[in-house]
Amino acid sequence: MDTTHLPPGDEPVSGLGPPLLYNLVYCSVATAGVDDAAVDRIVATAQRLNPRHGITGWLVFGSGIFFQWLEGPRDNVQRLMATLQRDTRHANVICLSETEEHRDRLFPDWGMERVSADDVREVLQDALDSSENAQHRAALGDLLMQLDTGGLPALGRAA
Repeated sequence: MDTTHLPPGDEPVSGLGPPLLYNLVYCSVATAGVDDAAVDRIVATAQRLNPRHGITGWLVFGSGIFFQWLEGPRDNVQRLMATLQRDTRHANVICLSETEEHRDRLFPDWGMERVSADDVREVLQDALDSSENAQHRAALGDLLMQLDTGGLPALGRAA
């Protein structure tokens, strides 16, 4: 379906079923200076801008690692991801999954959660266990090793 003439935030629909949603999940490592206040500013900006583009999702920040699930129109999510990849507040951006399917939104409201190092480790391990991409597996394994050896900053401290 040609989505070039849809207003920002409108999702293509197919018949009477749920809309076609593009989903992107990534993780990254916070850079120096990213603390609780910086994460709060990131969330406030996302809450203000993402709804304008039909993007919803979920952000987790813990132990210096960001995880984010984005969902919405493909072009809008990809434009946001291109912006996020240039953002200097994080590095080593790893796309964990990209899908497009007809379904209702999983995260109709923007949310954020701060988690402990143990919780981040579990999320990293789950992502590693389910990844079929060798490059992603290597990067996730490296993140786990850094987390286990204390190479990643503690939750809420500047990286």
